[in-house]
Amino acid sequence: MDKKNVLIVDDDPAILKLLSMNLKARGYDIFTATDGEESLEAVQKNFIDLIILDLMMPKIDGVEVCRRVREWSDVPIIILSARGDENDKVKCLELGADDYLTKPFGIAELMARIKTAFRHRGDPSVNPAQSTFSYEGLEINFAKRKVSVSGREVTLTPTEFALLQHLAVNSDKVLTHNMLLQSVWGNEYSSEKEYLRVFVGRLRRKLEPDAKNPKYIQTIPGVGYQISTSTPAPVE
Repeated sequence: MDKKNVLIVDDDPAILKLLSMNLKARGYDIFTATDGEESLEAVQKNFIDLIILDLMMPKIDGVEVCRRVREWSDVPIIILSARGDENDKVKCLELGADDYLTKPFGIAELMARIKTAFRHRGDPSVNPAQSTFSYEGLEINFAKRKVSVSGREVTLTPTEFALLQHLAVNSDKVLTHNMLLQSVWGNEYSSEKEYLRVFVGRLRRKLEPDAKNPKYIQTIPGVGYQISTSTPAPVE
């Protein structure tokens, strides 16, 4: 595989050493930072393919780092935190993180999460039969991974694009929560329904003229989501 540059941000030297050793052994090039300021400098100075980001850090915490990076970059971000509170997870996902892993964690689990993030970035989770999708101003070019609404180009993170692509390729089909989680994220995410809620919300804020009354991504209460190009589906 082409070498990927991974930035590990954590103020715990033992965590930095553990992750660096394991990622280097798997062929990744590693950059490290021990606080939020260092991490922002590293992202600006180097081409980073993925960030593994601790939340509790000196100077600038991980939440603020995530927010600032998302102002200008779509680099995948995996949060590592000792805090397993669901509100923390949702907050980080809403700010633009792609994944959230609670400490302590297994190396195998982290590697699976990294592979998922890179799959979203470079290899679509499905292979569309058509090269584009168009519906009422929403235009998706699958090959170029470009999205526009009424002629205005919209920047999506790799995970946001993967989810939108799966919905568009299966337009007019109701996709259950489990179908979407397993197809877009993987089998180990089948219980992470808050991921769907947050990422659909992120897509609606970027794509919908009125996110509270969506015309593209419809909610099927208690079941899942769909992009309907015919009769509108029930919404929240």
